[in-house]
Amino acid sequence: MARDSCLARVAAGAAVGGAVGGAVGAVYGTYEAIRYKVPGLLKIRYIGQTTLGSAAVFGLFLGAGSLIHCGRSY
Repeated sequence: MARDSCLARVAAGAAVGGAVGGAVGAVYGTYEAIRYKVPGLLKIRYIGQTTLGSAAVFGLFLGAGSLIHCGRSY
């Protein structure tokens, strides 16, 4: 497998992981902000932090998983 296609796979994995993580983080952050009665505009900040944190973690792990699978031929 060529190196550029491996890089493309890792980038695609990280992008998909970021999108899924962002969606999950937004839902979970909204739920927690409502559950713990976060006041006013702090809700938006809390939801944003949860969304970005979750997107970063999911993207990192999906990108790493894509990198591990990059060298294998099936």
